[in-house]
Amino acid sequence: MVYEGARSITGPMLAGLGASALVVGLVTGAGEAAALLLRLWSGPFADRTARYWALTITGYGLTAVCVPLLALAPVLGGAGLAVAAVLIVAERIGKAIRSPAKSALLAEAAGAVGRGRGFAVHKALDQVGAFAGPLLVAGLITLAAGAVWPALAALAIPGAAAMILLIWMRRRFPAPAAKETGATAGQRLPRRFHWFAVSAGAATGGLLTFGLISYHASQTGRLPIAAVPVLYAGAMAAAAVAALASGHLYDRWGARVLYALPALGAAAPALALSGGTAAIVTGTLLWGAATGVQDSTVKALVADLVPAPRRATAYGVFAAVQGVALLGGGVLAGALYDRSITTLVVVLAGAQLFSVICLAATLRMR
Repeated sequence: MVYEGARSITGPMLAGLGASALVVGLVTGAGEAAALLLRLWSGPFADRTARYWALTITGYGLTAVCVPLLALAPVLGGAGLAVAAVLIVAERIGKAIRSPAKSALLAEAAGAVGRGRGFAVHKALDQVGAFAGPLLVAGLITLAAGAVWPALAALAIPGAAAMILLIWMRRRFPAPAAKETGATAGQRLPRRFHWFAVSAGAATGGLLTFGLISYHASQTGRLPIAAVPVLYAGAMAAAAVAALASGHLYDRWGARVLYALPALGAAAPALALSGGTAAIVTGTLLWGAATGVQDSTVKALVADLVPAPRRATAYGVFAAVQGVALLGGGVLAGALYDRSITTLVVVLAGAQLFSVICLAATLRMR
């Protein structure tokens, strides 16, 4: 709720502080790059020190503090834009600090109920927050006659609730012991993990971004601008449902359920970049389902492929691979879109086929 609520208005807020489109792109781009690449440090650090809870709480704490402080930017005059930029990037650094450690803790806790189900429930609740946060912000901005700062300040409430829950859980669920972690902390990540990282990277790079989907929908005139957020909300709901379904099937059938991910990834562009309204909506829902599987069940297999003391490291490397693939895929899709949509769809399908091949190699090694 906190960070998705803030991200829903980051662009307009920076523009209101005097930022140009270039500055908005630089600030948000630097934040996302930090959120992904810094995990290459935070993951190994968590495994080496076994400070899983400390890193998790610190990372969430940065989000809980930085987002409400953005409400002060409008009253700081000329310094407001610089302060806002620092806070936005700092919030993303918080995500980089917490994510590998949080995923390692989640993998440990979910072992009792099935990792597929555990990561699925996590993703579903994450999507509830991603849906509720922007709605809360939109409602408060409307009540405040267009002022952004009251909405940002109000996000301190769910932020405080999250921190209280974290501290409460910290006392009841211990992290893996440091001596246990040190036993295998120096080992290399298994070869099968690297094959799966390449598979997931190909699936990520071969999946459209919602930005391009919404651009196509608006450019073709099939959807009015006001309907685009509704379409995105529908995709997020599809992500939650797909995460729950794939997680349940993962615990019953095993990792072969992940063959559905490249299938969804190949079908989504073919439909979402078509000329019909129904096809665009269907393709977008499939895109949402693919992202739901990516952010939940995929992580469950990472936990099963890597020894517990190396999981945070693995999640850090995995996120970096997906980040690079996402950037490369986005640039490629944008370049091909203006040349030939058919070529773009074929190229993305080829990336998904490569993902299937790497996934098959991964499963044969298990």
